Amino acid sequence: MISGKKGDPDLEFSGPAIYRIVVQGLLGEGWSGRLAGMEITAVTRGTGAPYTELRGPVRDQPELSGVLETLHDLHLPLVKVEQADEPE
Repeated sequence: MISGKKGDPDLEFSGPAIYRIVVQGLLGEGWSGRLAGMEITAVTRGTGAPYTELRGPVRDQPELSGVLETLHDLHLPLVKVEQADEPE
């Protein structure tokens, strides 16, 4: 699932934004440098299956594509990609 901010009918990829990406499987914090410096957190869902949440700023669409390609190369299935609300 790929989504923008709630209520945004048109997605804008022209500038920096905070993204939240969830993948199935575990990914160590050591991968942060290869993933645009995103914060990496292991989470467990109700089923007990391991998931990893990545959250952080992404400069532009090419950088987001690079993060997603790296996750694909690691064979980590995408669960969610969303543009998160801006930090307060």
